Amino acid sequence: MLSVVNADGSTPNGSLMDEIVREGARRMLAAALEAEVNAYIAEVAEERDESGRRLVVRNGYHQPRKVTTAAGSVEVKAPRVNDKRVDEANGERRRFSSAILPPWCRKSPKVSEVLPLLYLHGLSSGDFVPALEQFLGSSAGLSPATVTRLTVQWQADHTAFQDRDLSATDYVYVWADGVHLRIRLEEAKAAVLVLMGVRADGTKELIAMSDGYRESSEAWAGLLRDCARRGMRAPVLAVGDGALGFWNALSEVFPMTRHQRCWVHKTADCLDALPKSAQPAAKRAIQEIYKAEDKEHAARAVAAFAKQYGAKYPKVVRRIADDEDELLAFFDYPAEHWIHLRTTNPIESTFATVRLRTRVTKGAGSRAAALAMVFKLIESAQARWRAVNAPHLVALVRAGARFERGQLVERPEGRAA
Repeated sequence: MLSVVNADGSTPNGSLMDEIVREGARRMLAAALEAEVNAYIAEVAEERDESGRRLVVRNGYHQPRKVTTAAGSVEVKAPRVNDKRVDEANGERRRFSSAILPPWCRKSPKVSEVLPLLYLHGLSSGDFVPALEQFLGSSAGLSPATVTRLTVQWQADHTAFQDRDLSATDYVYVWADGVHLRIRLEEAKAAVLVLMGVRADGTKELIAMSDGYRESSEAWAGLLRDCARRGMRAPVLAVGDGALGFWNALSEVFPMTRHQRCWVHKTADCLDALPKSAQPAAKRAIQEIYKAEDKEHAARAVAAFAKQYGAKYPKVVRRIADDEDELLAFFDYPAEHWIHLRTTNPIESTFATVRLRTRVTKGAGSRAAALAMVFKLIESAQARWRAVNAPHLVALVRAGARFERGQLVERPEGRAA
């Protein structure tokens, strides 16, 4: 494709480099679509009618359409397939649908992913076209009306997510945290209540997300009761910070679930009560507890911490001693899972990026829209979450297997026998 290049290397549609990237993206997409259609036809090449003619053949191309991608806006002509086969189940003609470029697709998932980021960052829907046109080479599919329709769809997606049935999914471990984002929520004290879990196959998943005032017991109880109503089974272990609202609600809704306090929050809580000169040594002493070889060594480290700091800082020592059972609960589970269970980092790390995007957002806005934006960000991030270490052991934890010093000592079937 020829383009007029100015003296500064620019073209009517941007820089020459951008033009080359877009042309490369167009050719690669066209080649992928051709390969997909060829593979589809080759798979059913032996199926023929009574006259011996193939039932599935090429049929030219669809009308060209522009698709907005991370490389810019590219024009694509998708191959057309003539499929004469009839579906025996419903009696209708079968249709080929591209998995790469569905008929309705006008923008790549990555472009759709960036829109809630920009919205949360304070960009209004009317600013999307001028903001993105220079980067994407076209404003196709990014008009204010399109963005408004997307926000409505995101709210519908969040509502459907909050109403889905949970009875078919078993969450063995859960993390809970209240995240304060300042994202156009109606109440200044509002927080986003987040519940994440580990399924029996070891994968992590967002369970529920809603807003709650001051992380109160009522707000958390409402979220947990709703999960129970939709079929959620009581998890084996819940990990959270020191906020009493969640623990009170958990004891009410899922009384059999064990508690594990987050060591990151506990460490920060203790260090805040110490002078700066004492903080480095105290931090190392606290790390000796939760990084201990096993529960017995951790208990000794708690005693050593109490002996070292009890005389001068008894309140700090009580912050650990009073919660010792809940701080050391993770030692009763597989050693491979300890790194996941002793903190709420799975939630914190996920929302770190969200916080960066929402820090400057100001002004009143729809509560539902704000929560929907956060939900879409987490939904996109969830695809990149990795499973817990030794995922095969999660099912054994649910089955009641016993672990000592992080090692399996009793299988459920052996105990039943």
